[in-house]
Amino acid sequence: MQEIKIFCPATIANISCGFDVMGLALASIGDEMLIRKTDNRGLTISKITGQNLPLETSRNVAGVAGLALLKDLDYSGGFEIEIRKRIKAGSGIGSSAASAAGAVWGINELLGQPYSSLDLVKFAMEGEALASGVAHADNVAPALFGGFTLVRSYDPLDVVGLNTPSELFATVIHPQIEVKTSDSRKILKTSITLKDGVKQWGNVGGLVAGLFLEDYDLIGRSLVDHIVEPIRSMLIPAYSEVKEATLSAGALGTGISGSGPSIFSLSQGEKNAKKVAKAMQDIYNKIGVDYDIYVSKVNKKGIYAL
Repeated sequence: MQEIKIFCPATIANISCGFDVMGLALASIGDEMLIRKTDNRGLTISKITGQNLPLETSRNVAGVAGLALLKDLDYSGGFEIEIRKRIKAGSGIGSSAASAAGAVWGINELLGQPYSSLDLVKFAMEGEALASGVAHADNVAPALFGGFTLVRSYDPLDVVGLNTPSELFATVIHPQIEVKTSDSRKILKTSITLKDGVKQWGNVGGLVAGLFLEDYDLIGRSLVDHIVEPIRSMLIPAYSEVKEATLSAGALGTGISGSGPSIFSLSQGEKNAKKVAKAMQDIYNKIGVDYDIYVSKVNKKGIYAL
């Protein structure tokens, strides 16, 4: 196989209580990438459409992640990448993760899969470090593993795939403002109270248990963030109003997707997810903020060939 075309899903990270450790992949939102072998050593990005991003490999997350893999393998050949960006940069639904994870997944396929999904997460994290200043895995892990994932440990890296309840749907609204992950990290506190920590750990455990038990009420009760949301929500227009409206419309829970400004809700069933979408739209239509909105199942495959 000399080339491969792939779908790279958008992702929701943190899932309210799981800051930097939990994420899920979306089925209906994502980028496309075309990766082909070349005779020239190294990696080139020849084309990007949909977003104004650098082609220079050292300044592009796909380039940095791909080069990390090639360096580890000491591969004598090279690759060329074309990217069709459908996930907007700074949207909070894993734009950089889709590019970084897609690059390493595609290269790995063309090379006959010498690396495991966990290995690929490590390489993709190099791209995330370029984008946000921190090598976090809560977006690239679900993109590569599919479904829900838990980063149990960063040192050593340990990623656990979680169960995805069959009726679970996500609704995501992206107000048309940009919040850079690096900026949204700067405003976070560097320490928390023991009381808040205990609440958060309980919710993470509850969410994991709810996913495996397919207990939608438990999932909803656990989608509460006592640490990050109170701070980051100040950067998002009408956040409190959107959250209140979505819960009234039947959402199991609502939170900030990644670093924002996108807001996500989880619902039981597509019908409820669409009601939640309307509630979100009504708020932003009222205040005059442009937006993109998506209703999606959870993508259990992660990245896949087209």
